[in-house]
Amino acid sequence: MVYSGPDVENLGKFYDEMGFKQLKQALNVSSADVAESLDFTIVEQVSQDMLSADSIFHFELFGENYHTDDLVGFAWSCGDKLYATDKLELLQDPIFKDFLEKTPLRVYDFKKSKVLLHRFGVDLQAPAFDSRLAKYLLSTVEDNEIATIASLYGQTYLVDDETFYGKGVKKAIPEREKFLEHLARKIAVLVETAPILLEKLSENGQLELLYDMEQPLAFVLTKMEIAGITVKKETLLEMQAENELVIEKLTQEIYELAGEEFNINSPKQLGVLLFEKLGLPLEYTKKTKTGYSTAVDVLERLAPIAPIVKKILDYRQIAKIQSTYVIGLQDWILADSKIHTRYVQDLTQTGRLSSVDPNLQNIPVRLEQGRLIRKAFVPEWEDSVLLSSDYSQIELRVLAHISKDEHLIKAFQEGADIHTSTAMRVFGIERPEDVTANDRRNAKAVNFGVVYGISDFGLSNNLGISRKEAKAYIDTYFERFPGIKNYMDEVVREARDKGYVETLFNRRRELPDINSRNFNIRGFAERTAINSPIQGSAADILKIAMIQLDKALVAGAYQTKMLLQVHDEIVLEVPKSELAEMKKLVKQTMEEAIQLSVPLIADENEGATWYEAK
Repeated sequence: MVYSGPDVENLGKFYDEMGFKQLKQALNVSSADVAESLDFTIVEQVSQDMLSADSIFHFELFGENYHTDDLVGFAWSCGDKLYATDKLELLQDPIFKDFLEKTPLRVYDFKKSKVLLHRFGVDLQAPAFDSRLAKYLLSTVEDNEIATIASLYGQTYLVDDETFYGKGVKKAIPEREKFLEHLARKIAVLVETAPILLEKLSENGQLELLYDMEQPLAFVLTKMEIAGITVKKETLLEMQAENELVIEKLTQEIYELAGEEFNINSPKQLGVLLFEKLGLPLEYTKKTKTGYSTAVDVLERLAPIAPIVKKILDYRQIAKIQSTYVIGLQDWILADSKIHTRYVQDLTQTGRLSSVDPNLQNIPVRLEQGRLIRKAFVPEWEDSVLLSSDYSQIELRVLAHISKDEHLIKAFQEGADIHTSTAMRVFGIERPEDVTANDRRNAKAVNFGVVYGISDFGLSNNLGISRKEAKAYIDTYFERFPGIKNYMDEVVREARDKGYVETLFNRRRELPDINSRNFNIRGFAERTAINSPIQGSAADILKIAMIQLDKALVAGAYQTKMLLQVHDEIVLEVPKSELAEMKKLVKQTMEEAIQLSVPLIADENEGATWYEAK
């Protein structure tokens, strides 16, 4: 018997089943070395017969940030032919530019493509089909790179970009023909996998999710990213100077209480100081390879018995805000005095948007020093204000709708304070006015804890009570809200049978560990099964509202622009002349985005800065 090499197809399937990603990647690389050469055309000049409505496009970015990094080439298909070029000036060719601007494209990563081409004066329409978003909807377990699509659904061998270009200081574009063949291979993958992706979406009942939600949203997000938001660097510099004084004051106070100077930012030195020199109780910490743990939870338990620890916590908080946001955001302000964040549409497993370069969704809001950062975010024009519209308790409202719990539904329908209402039912309080602030705080922790599938251990930590008390709270909650308990039991049962859960709009989250024999792993999957339909549906509702609001802004020819989306909040820049009308329009659009069994409520505020609008 003569060995003729590995059975690449079956070996690849085995690696996929076993989750051996690195081996699969290595297989793709080695297979590419022996793959048949690809028949493609290097384009120096475009002609009409190279383009058709069925063409699929890919625009190659050398880097991550399509607002600032370089477009280095692009490729497309036409019938059974593949074309690739690095002649960026072809984007200005009248034939090509006219086609790109008038044809809804089939494309990989529309949002990246639209922003990139906008920089070249080419204005793309909404997409006909986005392969990247299609893959994301089918599976959130892997990334959505073309090489991954190739390994999951295709037959064409494609080396992943990190292997092809190298990484770090060694990252470089190879010689021209090899580079353009790489782009052509990407198109070959996209051509052969497009019908497979569409077929699988159809089988899952997810075509509407792609065509009516994710692709229209991508178009809305590109407009928001291109618009950007004005950030006053001078305001951040003023905050930086003020924070430096606070940090210096805290540093001296910590040294005084410690009786010596040390590196406050060194966990090792801090651990030695607290647990050896100052003799704080060792039961509050645990020994690690590098010394004593000085994690936040350790310090928070120590704070009531040691004044120095409270100062250290304050120091850490302000130092983090200073370095990550007050100073960090300054690096992202471009020449137009704006920050152009990138919304990542295909990252989270729940469907929520995330934001990078910079991450505006993580700006601290619980601390006043964090909230103050929003003072630097202002309208572009003097005669405009920022309008913030935020869904009120949307996840609990979705929970009421999905669970069909009559008590939770009634509370929302009557406009009751949901946490006060919960406190009354769980703690046996007869009148709202008898609910104390502590009762409401505890009820709020239970409400949101249930949404995230919290355990008695987790709730006891959050509230500072015993596990026995926490268990009693949870048990009573389920007795008073039986529909919620039924929902939780049922959704976990369904997840075990199907291997996934779905939102109200057929967005899936796969749960490969739902039947694990490991208690902890299975428990996490069960909590995920409970939460994902709630969090995912809430995210989907906000997406629908954004799409509908964008349509309304275009239809009314308003000057108002959507600028930011942060968690359950939309931030718009509104000319003062449109403010009264816009407040009604935004509120109505958000509250009527979808009909649930409970009302959706959007709270609005406006101001000269994002801080004032919040």
